[in-house]
Amino acid sequence: MKLAYVFAAAVLAAVSVPSFAQTTRIHGQVEGLTDSVLTVKANDGSVLKVKLADGTTFSTMAAASLADITPGKYVGTAAHPGGPNGELVALEVHIFADSMRGVGEGHRPMQKENTMTNATVEDVVTGIHDRVLTLRYKGGEQRVEVPNGVPIVLLSPSSRSAISRGAHVSFDATKLPDGTYTSHRITVGVNGLVPPL
Repeated sequence: MKLAYVFAAAVLAAVSVPSFAQTTRIHGQVEGLTDSVLTVKANDGSVLKVKLADGTTFSTMAAASLADITPGKYVGTAAHPGGPNGELVALEVHIFADSMRGVGEGHRPMQKENTMTNATVEDVVTGIHDRVLTLRYKGGEQRVEVPNGVPIVLLSPSSRSAISRGAHVSFDATKLPDGTYTSHRITVGVNGLVPPL
């Protein structure tokens, strides 16, 4: 499951769709935005028209590093089991802007034994090839190893103005029976960043 199923925990605008509609993760580049229709060239080469639902939220994603993960930061991480001392091993880490603290707090299962943890960094132990984070959330904690090379990004709330031609975007979209798509949350990479996973 892709990352920003994630972090997503913002309160999303309700979208009325048939129960048989399918949701998929889309990654691509913006070709245009007219009124409420976003045109995206998806990574598979297809060009999609995506209707932005009323109340659509926007966020930006910027590059960050291991050094930016410090005690007190609020983060989200998709991870899998397998650390040498029983830790989870991060697939990526999102550092949330302070204004997003508390979004989606907790620890939950994902697909293929992966998990998602949104929590406050309580402690950081730095190794030669990684960092081990102690993440504290209401009702528990997790220890997560973050190897060198794992994608680390800063996620911040934004607005429609973040959308520009050529920007890389990532979002969940619902495909309707007529073949069109709709979405209520768009993540935009800044400074050429391609949103991970």
